[in-house]
Amino acid sequence: MAKDAATDTVRRGGAEGFRRSVRDWIRANAPAPGGPYEQWERRLLAARLICPAWPREYGGSALGPLDALTLAEECARAGAPLVQRGVGEHLIGPAVMEHGTPAQRSALLPGIVSGEDRYCLGFSEPDHGSDLASAATAGEVRGGEVVVTGLKAWVAEPHRANMIAVLCRTSPASPAHRGLSLVLVPLTPANGVRVCRIRELTGSYGLGEVRLDGARVPLSHAIGGVDGGWAPAMTALAHGRAHEAASAHLGFEERFWELVREARKSGRAREPEVRAQLAWAYTRITLLRATGLRIAARTAAGADTSGEAAVAALFRSEFGRRFGEIAVGVSGAAELVRPEGDGYGLSEWQEAFLTGRGATIGAGTGEVRRNAVAERVLGLPKEAGGGGR
Repeated sequence: MAKDAATDTVRRGGAEGFRRSVRDWIRANAPAPGGPYEQWERRLLAARLICPAWPREYGGSALGPLDALTLAEECARAGAPLVQRGVGEHLIGPAVMEHGTPAQRSALLPGIVSGEDRYCLGFSEPDHGSDLASAATAGEVRGGEVVVTGLKAWVAEPHRANMIAVLCRTSPASPAHRGLSLVLVPLTPANGVRVCRIRELTGSYGLGEVRLDGARVPLSHAIGGVDGGWAPAMTALAHGRAHEAASAHLGFEERFWELVREARKSGRAREPEVRAQLAWAYTRITLLRATGLRIAARTAAGADTSGEAAVAALFRSEFGRRFGEIAVGVSGAAELVRPEGDGYGLSEWQEAFLTGRGATIGAGTGEVRRNAVAERVLGLPKEAGGGGR
């Protein structure tokens, strides 16, 4: 696949032609297992297959949602890592493209594609989890800067980031979302930003609190302008949810086939109850993929997919919990005991079980998600006293 050949292939061969082209390109360029990751990343960059859904002028290949999903599926099929830029690619980049000025796009987007700038999301706060419009982190405009002071909670992987997208209140007298700004803050101790990592149920430290003590950011990093942060923040979240809904099946598929191989190896795949549970899980993964394809197709057509994404998020989180239960059950009594060794070691299936429990709370509890489905999809009235979501 040449540098700009992706969309040309679609025009010539349609969706299946594009899939064959991607498969051939991966076969010719992917490293062997354990091979040099950096070389693979450089090849993806040269082919514009990092941030591939972005327009060409910003470093992508202008792939539609279905074609971007095809690329992800073919990388998974080949066992080749799909290099993604996480929050920067799927949330912040789309918000900058839609709400940023030309100067902001030129200044901020190249660093995301190259991997120089790695973002985390600082929206939630200890007292304002799902109610983002009640954010209390202060942003004071001083000359050509915004000075940010406050605490952000449940931030995913802040220790891997050098930038944090912060929703802060720049006009305290304005009601709810009208006084909020979305600012992109350098995440360094020298800028008054401190990260406190939080140990999770699995023993890992993927989440953290980020304290901003007079962190300074130029006004040119306020996306949507001062007091105009709500719209870009919602754009970022909508893109993130659509991406997560479209691609959620990939990780589950990989783990599912690992579990099948283990069940076959242990002989448990012959047990009727185990076979029934595996069949149930595979059916749900297939439904997740079908839902993801539908969301990708409707996104490509310009439709509002927030309702489908809300349903998919609820389905995904509850399936993840049940899959973890099935996995430890299939693996057997050994999963009742942690592996030997230093630290807080877990087997793969113990981790899946514990992670699955957390997935029904993170990014909105099952109750919050049910409210979202009721209100956005079914058109039911908002729950009295439920707060903003």
